[in-house]
Amino acid sequence: MVGDKARGDMNAFQRNESKETLFAFISAGDDPPKGDFPVQKKSPKLCGSNYPLSIAFIVVNEFCERFSYYGMKAVLTLYFLSFFHWDENLSTAVYHAFSALCYFTPVIGAIMADSWLGKYKTIIYLSIVYVVGHLVKSVGAIPSLGNQAVHVILSMVGLFLIALGTGGIKPCVSAFGGDQFEEEHTAERSKFFSIFYLSINAGSLISTFVTPILRGDVKCFGEDCYALAFGVPAALMVLALVVFIAGSGLYRKTPPQGNVLLEVCKCIGFAIKNRLKNRSRQIPKRDHWLDWASEKYSKQLIGEIKMVTRVLFLFIPLPMFWALFDQQGSRWTLQATKMNADFGIYVLEPDQMQFLNPLLILVFIPVFDLGLYPLINMCKFNFTPIRKMATGMILAGLAFGLAAVIEVKINETDMPQLVPEESLIRVLNLAKNPVQVTIQDRDLFQQPVEAFQNPAEYSKLILNGEQQSLRFTLQHQGLSLAFNYTVKEKSVYSLIVFEAEESLSSHLITDLEAKPENGLAAVRFINGLSQDVNLTIDSEQFIAVQKNYSASEYSLLKRDKYNNGKCITETGEFTLDLGLLDFGASYTIVITNVSGGAVKTWKSEDIKANNVHMAWQLPQYILISAGEVMFSITGLAFSYSQSPASMKSVLQAGWLLTVAVGNTLVLVVAQAAPMAQWAEFVLFTVLLFAVCIIFSIMGYFYVSVDPEDLEEKEEKRETSSRGNMISLVTQKTKL
Repeated sequence: MVGDKARGDMNAFQRNESKETLFAFISAGDDPPKGDFPVQKKSPKLCGSNYPLSIAFIVVNEFCERFSYYGMKAVLTLYFLSFFHWDENLSTAVYHAFSALCYFTPVIGAIMADSWLGKYKTIIYLSIVYVVGHLVKSVGAIPSLGNQAVHVILSMVGLFLIALGTGGIKPCVSAFGGDQFEEEHTAERSKFFSIFYLSINAGSLISTFVTPILRGDVKCFGEDCYALAFGVPAALMVLALVVFIAGSGLYRKTPPQGNVLLEVCKCIGFAIKNRLKNRSRQIPKRDHWLDWASEKYSKQLIGEIKMVTRVLFLFIPLPMFWALFDQQGSRWTLQATKMNADFGIYVLEPDQMQFLNPLLILVFIPVFDLGLYPLINMCKFNFTPIRKMATGMILAGLAFGLAAVIEVKINETDMPQLVPEESLIRVLNLAKNPVQVTIQDRDLFQQPVEAFQNPAEYSKLILNGEQQSLRFTLQHQGLSLAFNYTVKEKSVYSLIVFEAEESLSSHLITDLEAKPENGLAAVRFINGLSQDVNLTIDSEQFIAVQKNYSASEYSLLKRDKYNNGKCITETGEFTLDLGLLDFGASYTIVITNVSGGAVKTWKSEDIKANNVHMAWQLPQYILISAGEVMFSITGLAFSYSQSPASMKSVLQAGWLLTVAVGNTLVLVVAQAAPMAQWAEFVLFTVLLFAVCIIFSIMGYFYVSVDPEDLEEKEEKRETSSRGNMISLVTQKTKL
């Protein structure tokens, strides 16, 4: 088991660090550099304390950078869906491809910093790349600039530069902050990382709440203002760069030391290559496959790499957790667009729900450290790091199980799935008396349709091919009238019946085939007046509808109460009250007459509004955030405690790659195996539970070690060996 000292180090580490903070340890050298380097000048202190003034610039820089990253990422999925009009699977795939790239590139940044430029110059140069990426991304979101291809190219180039920038500086910024402290100020350095972690979560929390407001509540170019939603994070990244440069004269800048990650890769590569060269049975076997590198590398390095590979082997199942966790910004956000977001005093944007994760993390960390874990220890239960991580996996799986249940409930208000040689139809009777509708060779609408009767569910109309001409017969007060209409497969229709010249007439109009996207409401108008009308719904929606029961196209509006519309006719201007147009609903509004200075209307709900409230997502956010605290923070602390001092950066690189691989898994599932969303949630739940079992078995056979104890034993062995050699030399001299 882990020694007392290792456990103490791990607990302190766990209290103060998160996955974001720990990314800094990819850089080689967890301790301040030693050796014959120029003496670094001492930075002025904050208010007479032992805290260097330079860390204020680093903390502000990190807050602004995290605001820019999470703010941009919060609206990214809806940007693909609404601005590019991509489908949900492609939007999800590109979102996770970007996320994966952001976790592959830190390895590049670490190598640049440790082998070439140093941390300071790496942060400067890659921050410039970061800013350029944000600016290109913002320009690509301006609708009037070029066509769809131009927007896609600019956005993809911008995202690539952002991924290179944010990933590249990730391993450098907090490690650079740690370099500002003198070696004897370890307590202050530890508190700095806590403040650094707070700035990360503060930036994430504020940006994921504010940026969706800039997107949805501000209108530019006649639609959601994605240019502003990306522009503000770009401005914050510019500010981050300016603040970091402003502190340049205060920083302690250490020269590049060489990257241990490269050394480890070379050692492993040499061992594999040497083993393949020596496959003869005459060559003696070695205890471990890494021992085949002993001809070139020291036993100490090989021994440390053996310790690292034991932990890396435990990392193999971990990507599945991240595959679920990072879907908060993709699948869960898309789920929120199909829900009711009215909380009474405030209406949330669907992409704002993501702010719950950083908020809950800030709440759960002290609750778990000061409450839950001590309580479990009092119950004499050995809640080891492996068990905590397995529990985190279970909680994440349960979160996706809840998401699947909610998705099933959401689907109850969806339109039926259309299939070939099939259409949907309903009747709107706008006449004064009941009408019996009969369709050729079909047994539909057996009861007369009452005047202005709220239509029932759509009826299924079976066709003989891709399209078919059908005779519709209307029976009204002893009269029988016939109309022929061509009906196409996989379409939705409304038969409008109305009075014309003391008789009946009809129109067959096309309805929406699916719910409006992003929680918008769709509305169209039928003009029952004998004169054309011009309608003003709000300051940006102007609709002209011809007379005699002509129908307008659908208009998409944000969910709201529209009580102050205008209807302009040949005889004057009248008020138009539409009432509430709810989330995800589709409406047909019939203008029946004008009296008393107002327009009289009749409203029909074509597609039901979203009736599952967004608050039902709260339990799944609670579960997955609790799972993150148990899995991510514990896992990083555990791996940190199980690695030699010189190899901690290698394990952090391995941890980052598990996040990248997890996002890649989502990309593959979204593109290679598209399925109903509830079924995909169930699939990920089952996969994570299966992986949890495998991980638990692997953890059961894993024997925890204290790297310092092993290093001490190795030193004693070497000392004993040197003593024996000295004794032999002495005896030889006497002889």
